[in-house]
Amino acid sequence: MASRRVAEILRAAWAESPDSSGLPASLTAACVRSLPVSGVGMALMTDEGPAGIIAATDGAAMELEELQFTLGEGPCVDASQTGRPVLQPDLALTAPLRWPAFAGGALEAGVRALFAFPLRVGVLDLYRDRAGPLSADDLTEALSFADAATPVLLNAQAGYPVLSPVPVLDDRAEVHQATGVVSVQAAVGLAEALVLLRARAFADQRALGNLARDVLTGTVSFRKDDGTG
Repeated sequence: MASRRVAEILRAAWAESPDSSGLPASLTAACVRSLPVSGVGMALMTDEGPAGIIAATDGAAMELEELQFTLGEGPCVDASQTGRPVLQPDLALTAPLRWPAFAGGALEAGVRALFAFPLRVGVLDLYRDRAGPLSADDLTEALSFADAATPVLLNAQAGYPVLSPVPVLDDRAEVHQATGVVSVQAAVGLAEALVLLRARAFADQRALGNLARDVLTGTVSFRKDDGTG
């Protein structure tokens, strides 16, 4: 039954985007229509954490993905690292202790419940503007959408013509390049350099990709002796 539902979801997504250019948007929009959720986001993940945003159905979903991309923490990070869904039916109750930096921004965006499902190379995030768990039937449906999202995300990663609301692959490359620059400027390892980059983006309330571009152009420096890092 589950595989049949996955096939139905994929057929519907392909019907809306026969050239595959809008598959992520079609699938996430269908997820919102099929489940009692307010919005859905899809993120590409690597071993280092979030690599970029593939799709988001609305502004709050986009903000959630950008928060996790910038901070390197949140339900999608945990879901990707553990390979298990992370279900948070009451974000105000549990998030401040588990993800202190992420919690404030998510709650400010009006998110009250968040359900993250790991994909092979990413995560599907479902959010609601009210607290409360998914029912057993809703959870089964969400898992079917996660199964369907996996080939869609692999299709995007493979370089097929899949559109994205943000230039995810460019952002990923620029963040990696900027991490190397920060590593040299601050004389720290790459892991610590990425932490510094994410902390600066969070403090300045900027998207990580935008900050990375400024690092690469020399507008922002992390050198300890120039007073701008």
